[in-house]
Amino acid sequence: MSSLLNISEGTSLAFHALALIAEKAPERQNAKSLAADLHASEAHLAKILQRLNKAGIISSARGPSGGFILNKPAEEISFLDVYEVLESSVTFEDCPLGKNQCSFTSCIFAGKLSKIIRDAYHVLEDIKLSDFSGQDR
Repeated sequence: MSSLLNISEGTSLAFHALALIAEKAPERQNAKSLAADLHASEAHLAKILQRLNKAGIISSARGPSGGFILNKPAEEISFLDVYEVLESSVTFEDCPLGKNQCSFTSCIFAGKLSKIIRDAYHVLEDIKLSDFSGQDR
């Protein structure tokens, strides 16, 4: 089944793992328990967590009491921040499909597709990890 809005499995895992980390703060969360909670591959999740750590969204500590915690307050981390770490920075180009050349003199989408992209951008910008603090699953 196809979806109109596609978010990669890695980005989806990042959103969910960070929501769990925010929910369970200030307790550190390790990759193994996060992967079990998310029914995900521990190896895949570990790679995603490494990228988030490198980007400064989370920090990690090794050892028996180690794990991951948010690097800044949950209300300062948006889903857009996470999306841009894992996918790439969002740009608003002339063509919403990223084409350099068009067969038509004006866009057949008449700016509507660009509006949807901007709306999705703002939705991701508005969702903060603090939205999941203390949330029951």
